[in-house]
Amino acid sequence: ADQERRRLFGDGFVSIFSLFRDGRELASRLREVRSMPSAEQADGLAAITDPYLVFFDETDLCPHTGLRLMDVWRYFRHTWANQYTSVPGRTMMFLVRDRAAPRHPVVGIGSISSPIVQIRERDIWIGWHPESLLEEIQERPTAKHGKWLKGIVGQALDELYVQDFLEESDADHLLTPSELQDPTPDVIERLRAHARKHRELHQQYPDQNEHKGVEGGRVATGTWEDRARSNLFISKRAAALADLLEARRDLATHLGERPTKDEVAALARDRSMQRTLLKVFRKAKADRVGVAMADITVCGAIPPYGALLGGKLVSLLAGSPELVAAYRKRYSGAESEIASAMAGRAIKRPAELVFLGTTSLYGRSAQYNRVRMPGEQLGGEPGTELRFVPLGESEAYGTSHFSAETLRLFDAVLRRSERGQRVNNIFGEGTSPKLRKVRDGLSHLGFPVALLKHHRRRELYGVPLASNLKEYLIGMSPRPRYLFPRAGAESTSAISAWWRERWVSKRLHSDQVLESVETHTLTSPIRHGARIQLPPEHPDRLDPFNE
Repeated sequence: ADQERRRLFGDGFVSIFSLFRDGRELASRLREVRSMPSAEQADGLAAITDPYLVFFDETDLCPHTGLRLMDVWRYFRHTWANQYTSVPGRTMMFLVRDRAAPRHPVVGIGSISSPIVQIRERDIWIGWHPESLLEEIQERPTAKHGKWLKGIVGQALDELYVQDFLEESDADHLLTPSELQDPTPDVIERLRAHARKHRELHQQYPDQNEHKGVEGGRVATGTWEDRARSNLFISKRAAALADLLEARRDLATHLGERPTKDEVAALARDRSMQRTLLKVFRKAKADRVGVAMADITVCGAIPPYGALLGGKLVSLLAGSPELVAAYRKRYSGAESEIASAMAGRAIKRPAELVFLGTTSLYGRSAQYNRVRMPGEQLGGEPGTELRFVPLGESEAYGTSHFSAETLRLFDAVLRRSERGQRVNNIFGEGTSPKLRKVRDGLSHLGFPVALLKHHRRRELYGVPLASNLKEYLIGMSPRPRYLFPRAGAESTSAISAWWRERWVSKRLHSDQVLESVETHTLTSPIRHGARIQLPPEHPDRLDPFNE
């Protein structure tokens, strides 16, 4: 592999192996610390391993090897058991490196990405599942709830491009300015019919060039108004406008200019209004779910740090104040892709990360289990914790058991079908495109959709980062109140110190652990767990000596 080829850099030859920690050297130094008096062992461990975070983009280079950091990250990701697949939306990768060793070897890698939108167990725990919000308003109504409901609908209407709907000719009469202010049921039904018509046109003639992503926070092709006028977003805007006009009308029948607690209580008791309330709740969630939350999609240690439970270190660093600050810096000026295409102009959302979610890879997680750290060490109030909270188990279905070849064949079959391909991997088409494509493919071929069940239940975890988590996520609080104010590299140092104290110091006295560490050697021939195991160059060539 090109990464493994030695090349001259600075005062010596380097390769990806330069970023491996030699296990024999590390085990030897750990044994030295083990022989120290207990009072000196913490400082001894800090001299051996001193992790720090590295964030990077496509062009950043490693200052110690000259290698592209993106290539370094991808190399180590190839040592994982499961295949890496990109996630639509935002993705921020990071490396954890060790400044205590030459060339700062890689301790672990991680990545956070746009979250899965619908996870019932997570949303119920947060308290922003639509049914949870409805129950809250029914049991504990306040005037603030009424103001919030009206504000969500008002802001959504302000951020919706409608100019083309008002431009429709008399023959295609859709909407007039007066109807926009005082819509009739007929107007709302016309909008929904318009949405269905353009959804069908999009499915018949999808143009992926119209829906390229944003580059550097700005739309890559055309303008946001061009995107808004595409069939996909005409459909989405017409459906959204119908729902919002209906919601505004329904809220106006119950809430005055300044809503009162009694008005909100009456609204929540009216069963005919529940459908409207649920739609408003979903809109509130949609505004923040892709920008204030993220999923930890890659998280783990690189040998030999795995034997020292380096995965727990990487897990804690994924929720660190330094990562939150890096996320804010990267995305604070970014234009929200779907919101901007719906508005026909640039829409920017606050890049305040307040919640992380993740799942175990197979069944019960050893890595995330009991991962917690006292918040006081990060400047938080007594009793707070940076922790991975168990949220329950995910439903045992998905697409991980379908191969890339199967997905390709589903794609080909659906494109040749009478109704055509309904899932085109265009951002904004809908959530979980791979899942929807497999479901469509199974249905078209007559297979039961139950084949999506893989019967591998996974544990769900959440990492709350703000004390007003739910209120901020639904838009009732304008700013998050972060649990851990200690910022930057100082917070990372505190987390690293906790990792050494909580986990490394315990493994210092295990001969089995140290023997595992020293199996990863950099002497030739290199036998190291961080090295990619490549298949034979000619897997189909017969070996005449193989019986």
